[in-house]
Amino acid sequence: MPVGTVEAVTNDDRYLWLEDVTGDDALAWVREHNAPTIAEFTGSERFAGLEAGALEVLDTDDRIPYVRRRGEFLYNFWRDAAHPRGLWRRTRLESYRTDSPDWDVLIDVDALAVAEDENWVWAGATMNYPEYDRALISLSRGGADAAVVREFDVVARSWVTDGFALPEAKSSIDWIDRDTVYVGSDFATTPDGLPALTSSGYPRTVRRWSRGTDVADAPTVFAGEVADVAVGAVCDKTPGHVRHFVSRSTDFFNALDYELRPDSGELVRIDVPTDAHYGVRHDWLMVLTRSPWAVGDGEYPAGTLLVFDYPAYLDGDRTHEVLFAPDAHTGLQEFTFTRSHLVLVTLRDVATEIEFRELGTWAPAAVPGIPELATVGVLDTDPDASDEIWLSASSFTRAPSLLHGTSTDGVSVIKSSPEFYDASGVSTRQFFATSDDGTAIPYFVVKRDDVDAGPTLLYGYGGFENSMTPTYLGIAGRSWISRGGIYVIANIRGGGEYGPTWHTQAQKAGRHLVYEDFAAVARDLVTRGFTTPERLGAQGGSNGGLLMGVMATSYPELFGALVCQVPLLDMRRYHLLLAGASWVAEYGDPDDPAEWEFISKYSPYQRLRADVPVPEMLMTTSTRDDRVHPGHARKFVARMQEQGHPVHYYENIEGGHGGAADNRQGAFKSALAYEFLWRTVGNDDRNR
Repeated sequence: MPVGTVEAVTNDDRYLWLEDVTGDDALAWVREHNAPTIAEFTGSERFAGLEAGALEVLDTDDRIPYVRRRGEFLYNFWRDAAHPRGLWRRTRLESYRTDSPDWDVLIDVDALAVAEDENWVWAGATMNYPEYDRALISLSRGGADAAVVREFDVVARSWVTDGFALPEAKSSIDWIDRDTVYVGSDFATTPDGLPALTSSGYPRTVRRWSRGTDVADAPTVFAGEVADVAVGAVCDKTPGHVRHFVSRSTDFFNALDYELRPDSGELVRIDVPTDAHYGVRHDWLMVLTRSPWAVGDGEYPAGTLLVFDYPAYLDGDRTHEVLFAPDAHTGLQEFTFTRSHLVLVTLRDVATEIEFRELGTWAPAAVPGIPELATVGVLDTDPDASDEIWLSASSFTRAPSLLHGTSTDGVSVIKSSPEFYDASGVSTRQFFATSDDGTAIPYFVVKRDDVDAGPTLLYGYGGFENSMTPTYLGIAGRSWISRGGIYVIANIRGGGEYGPTWHTQAQKAGRHLVYEDFAAVARDLVTRGFTTPERLGAQGGSNGGLLMGVMATSYPELFGALVCQVPLLDMRRYHLLLAGASWVAEYGDPDDPAEWEFISKYSPYQRLRADVPVPEMLMTTSTRDDRVHPGHARKFVARMQEQGHPVHYYENIEGGHGGAADNRQGAFKSALAYEFLWRTVGNDDRNR
């Protein structure tokens, strides 16, 4: 049944009370629905093995401790069985290269949580440049996006009692110098009397806050509109090129950007396309287009990277050079810098290629040691100080490796993760399905060589220009592939695998393309003989959870079971719930009748019908998810049960948008999904 065939869409909602996140009645409903799911799926020997296997992958001391250089030290945040909440620690490169680095622990989050009787979850550290002697530490209660911020003295290993501190909010904060920061938060009052937060729940104003003063007295340096997604400010502290930038994100994909001249307060508009990605390095302005752009004497498609002279650009000069031009098979995924080189990471039919260019001349430069046939990503560089570069490399069947070196002398592997399953008899193949409009949609099939057909799990996302690239399947390898399951990743539109247009064509009224693509892959798997609809399961979270909801209500005949995680499902009200207003540029505005017309054709909550069968579903979410409202999942399940559809529900009382606050919760959530899949599309008994 294709998208749009159900005519009747109702706005009646008898389950609005389930949107009361922590209301007594709503939480009672959650507990009542958690209990049977836990009882049914978690008591088997297989579940115990799935959970233990996933936890070993997450907790093992042999995995790579990824680091970021800050001055002379390498910093790492680490969780394991003994430290489920984690350690913030550091070491030096010489020690890091050894098998047993000498780690200097700065913050023990488990000890802090006990001492303060708080459910702290690490949310990040921002260090001051160039001293790196202070850090702004973000801590979340239960894994929510909202966090408290505290200043930490790295040298003294203690909290700064009179330092920068913010209460729980979705704040932004960035160092200007050791005694000054830019801060956006949920301020009690604002000079213009408008709300401190946007309708999306993010900061609307930015202040310049000096040490020893009250943030309430800090002067506002920039303000946006309530309808914006967010505003922000950063200080580029590159020696010799210190600049201040502020930005208004008018929607999720468009922004108005300015250079702020602090001495005068002057705002100088950086007149690049509002949807472009840009960066300023020294006196170069890099612009990566997301839509066609006519500039100077040229016209360039989306996905083109151009370089300008930044000061001259501000004066109106549009002389430029093209550094990357996309084609039908290749898109630029990211660019960054070392001291001497521009680094370009591209995808060619979803295979990584990495290229280095000399700064200024932009001539190609050879860098030995880059692995072939692997997904390679840039983890860190230190462009102000050196040509040092850190890279990660992995594939579906090859465990991650960490490469270190320079863009002048080359890189080599310095650490590798263990193999978590035997992939010697496992192979990966890429296929292309044909979507309804004739577009070729790539997807990867990962399976044991002795398996020709059987239970198949299809994973997808399809939104916000996020690319689904080949990465190591440690948990899936143990829980699914090694047990005879076939694992599939679909590179559907809405992602960024072929550059910006792979995404932009699927925004708003083009959203149906995402779902047609995924359905096309599902059909192609059956046509090629890998599986049957009864043995085909699918899984997705967040925007991918919306994808699962659409599959359930618009393409139910294609699947035997669906795992839907932290999803959006009520697209009539999504923009009114938590951060939902920030996604109107992706999905459309349901309050606009013209846009509700196309949204209503796929909105899963409204399209559920008692007389249309739905695949058996496992729905999971988190009470502490303050990005995608748990009411989406709750209401959908309530309506499914009302209509007699088979569904199982589990809501983690903490865990944030990721659905898990620590490794043990993550392992439980993973085991629950795989146990459900083995019992449904796996046609398996409980203990096999």
